[in-house]
Amino acid sequence: MAERNGPSSIKVGFRKSLFYFFTMASLMFFLSWFFVMQSTYRPNPMEYNLIPNSKHLSTLDDSKYQIRKQNVESSFGNRKLVKDDGGKCHQNDELVVKVYMYDLPPEFHFGLLNWKPGGSSVWPDVRNNIPGYPGGLNLQHSIEFWLTLDILASEFPQAPKARTVIRVQNSSEADIIYVPFFSSLSYNRYSKGKKNEKKNGNKILQEKLVKHLTTQEQWKRSGGKDHLILAHHPNSMLDARMKLWPATFILSDFGRYPPNIANVEKDVIAPYKHLIPSYLNDNSTFDSRPTLLYFQGAIYRKDVWPSCSLIYWLFWPFFVGGLARQELFYLLKNEKDVHFSFGSIQKDGIKKATEGMRASKFCLNIAGDTPSSNRLFDAIASHCVPVIISDAIELPYEDVIDYSEFCIFVRTVDAIKENFLINFIRGISKEEWTRMWNKLKEIEHFFEFHFPSKENDAVQMIWQAVARKVPAIRLKLNQHGRFFRSPPSTDKGLKSIPSPRNFW
Repeated sequence: MAERNGPSSIKVGFRKSLFYFFTMASLMFFLSWFFVMQSTYRPNPMEYNLIPNSKHLSTLDDSKYQIRKQNVESSFGNRKLVKDDGGKCHQNDELVVKVYMYDLPPEFHFGLLNWKPGGSSVWPDVRNNIPGYPGGLNLQHSIEFWLTLDILASEFPQAPKARTVIRVQNSSEADIIYVPFFSSLSYNRYSKGKKNEKKNGNKILQEKLVKHLTTQEQWKRSGGKDHLILAHHPNSMLDARMKLWPATFILSDFGRYPPNIANVEKDVIAPYKHLIPSYLNDNSTFDSRPTLLYFQGAIYRKDVWPSCSLIYWLFWPFFVGGLARQELFYLLKNEKDVHFSFGSIQKDGIKKATEGMRASKFCLNIAGDTPSSNRLFDAIASHCVPVIISDAIELPYEDVIDYSEFCIFVRTVDAIKENFLINFIRGISKEEWTRMWNKLKEIEHFFEFHFPSKENDAVQMIWQAVARKVPAIRLKLNQHGRFFRSPPSTDKGLKSIPSPRNFW
């Protein structure tokens, strides 16, 4: 009997030891990650939460392009962006924010589009020849392209009156310092290195950028606090962000950023550029859209941690978001009026998605590898009421737009309950859907990209979101410069006592 129990007891002991080792390793990984975050930044604990939360601060009323909100007046220099009691957003001057843009070499921006300068200028003459931007999935993260074009266009003598940005040549006059690095395009084009390459082209460009920026007087003067950096693709700037984090980032979400590097208080969330064409002359009705609920995309998430991992249980809301696609597929695949299938943009994927969304009442937007996806903006362009199942999502311009007026939000933990989601969606009346459908048509222009930019289009809305960060940036700069003219401390011991609000 002892001989039979011997190997069994050894196996049990081995399993216990393996589980103990794995748990301790996970714990050490988490603690090391936490202390790295703590050592890189000490934010105000009253200002920054561990997990940023969305805040619905206003609601859209029934008038086109109006915002129902109490008087809010944000001042930038001599220019003001005003939202009045009647609800309309308007400017009492043509300009909102002054931008100083670095003249970086073309390899950081339009050179990535195979553009070559013909003279001494590092910028193309966008009045006559705009370099083409690659299509497909590249387009969804093309924000860097549109914003840079808008800055260049602001220098035209005949620039449109309805503007939100102007380029200045003296950085001391600027509200923000713009870094024209097409980081998303750099990732898409150069992140996959060639054989025998120690570093890929994307990493090399990021290293060059960090070296260049940190030697500039503008960066040294502010520590980067007044700089604006675009990193819209979730994997762009992965190598440089830890060194450039004092700057304001323009991102698609915070899914792959620790909260001390990027958060809703410091940074700007920008929309994806939708891939599906805008639905012009949409005369559809509740009854003319036969599909109740639509989803087409990747069903199985790429990076799923094992459920036995301590990391999984510490950050389970993020992982549950990704697993929700699988769970919902099994719950909904047999519903007759639900389309839930795998799909991509390959071949005629865009055409099929366009037809599917335009024929659907509701479109699912479920967290995947990151909290956000382009699917939400495709749904808005299709006037298909979005059903958002992504607990950690942050949304563009949410400080002035109430997405609950035209989107349905469902907590992940509820959505994956049997019959919960389908019964909830079936319970939404024709009248309620029609109201949200009309609202989608009213607000869709906020998510359209144009060159030249148009009043309150996506380009101008992003600049307005940046402008709303300017007062906080100025506060940081003024605090940073308090002792600039003071004599150096003669105390060789403790040079300063940290302020409670800067202590974490």
